Amino acid sequence: MRVHEFVCFGKAPGEGNPALVIEEGNSNPGWRRALARERGLTCVFVDPIAAPDSASASVAVLDYVYPHMRSPLCLHATLAAAQLLFERHGSGAPLTVQTAMHGQPLVLSRDGENVFVRLARQEAPPLELDTVLPARLLAAPDLVLASAPRVLSVGSPKLLLEVADAETLHGLAPDLALIHVWGRNAGVNGCYAWCRSGEGEVEGRNFNHLEPALEDSATGVAAGALTLLLGQGLKVRQGRAAGQACLIRTALEGDAVLVGGLVSRSASPVT
Repeated sequence: MRVHEFVCFGKAPGEGNPALVIEEGNSNPGWRRALARERGLTCVFVDPIAAPDSASASVAVLDYVYPHMRSPLCLHATLAAAQLLFERHGSGAPLTVQTAMHGQPLVLSRDGENVFVRLARQEAPPLELDTVLPARLLAAPDLVLASAPRVLSVGSPKLLLEVADAETLHGLAPDLALIHVWGRNAGVNGCYAWCRSGEGEVEGRNFNHLEPALEDSATGVAAGALTLLLGQGLKVRQGRAAGQACLIRTALEGDAVLVGGLVSRSASPVT
């Protein structure tokens, strides 16, 4: 087994959200969950294609495992895996991988110092949303949203909740247990609260963990969903509440959404 640690979506090289990329690891799901819990980090297992063919052209299967659950898609871990695969295959041409849980194809590319994942809009649950539900989920009975709540997906559905400003955003103390139960029943992977901070720039926070200390520093799938919602490329700032500021860059290319940012190897030794 070979383990590599990368930091992704950093504002500068060496900064960002950490992920472990694991090659030649045990394929047992229980073993993978135990390893993620032991390391306390998001893990992405890079598995060879069982029966490669020219139709798929995929170079690997990516299996995402958090310390508390397996996930269908994790974009910061995808960027980490992409950096390793570009080291293995060269960074001149895009590479295609597929996700382990849903077989979703992902095209990986580089643009200067940034690594990107190309995604398509995915089907999201057709939910009827009112103004009462967001206030309950965010434990803010007097909350007035700045726009209507929406559920959109580029691989993991998010409930997008626009609040008035950064002060409101960082004053939120949501009901994480209620979000967890509602999301499980609705088929939605948590809430993403966000606000506008400038032309083409937003700031956000992701709520889908039961422990406040596990709040994400960067949530690429939410940035992709926001790009679909707003119909433009964005700079998405996240992580201030988690003490680890990150910057996600997105772009639109026709019907596709590109989500990416800086990726670098961690300075911390991996054992």
